[in-house]
Amino acid sequence: MKKIIQYSFESIDDVVQAFSEDIGKVSVVAFTGGLGAGKTTFVGALLRHWGVQEAVSSPTFAYVNIYALADGRTAYHFDLYRLKNMAEFESAGFFEYLYQSNSVALIEWPEIIQSVLTRDICSVSLEVFGKTERKLSYKID
Repeated sequence: MKKIIQYSFESIDDVVQAFSEDIGKVSVVAFTGGLGAGKTTFVGALLRHWGVQEAVSSPTFAYVNIYALADGRTAYHFDLYRLKNMAEFESAGFFEYLYQSNSVALIEWPEIIQSVLTRDICSVSLEVFGKTERKLSYKID
């Protein structure tokens, strides 16, 4: 089942709460959308909803940031925008983060590793819809 939600930045916390309930404890959440679509903003709101107290930033240059969630899980927040191919992902040792028990991988720009995201995944698309509004589409595979 695919869900589509249009929201404004002011209502992002309510959207994140409903989204979190819908996805349960999937292993991977893959975020697609153009530059400025709100992927990092949404991930930050989701991590705050899951109990992360520290500042959430885009891992654009580090590729991955790691957060402890209130429920005991670990969140691996990836930004793969700068990676050129699957070989770079693999040589960085990032495969070990995918599908670990008691964890969730939140992946921005997942296109280069899409072929290895084979189970327990929520695919998310974000689109700009007006100056301060976004359209969120997601489905669980």
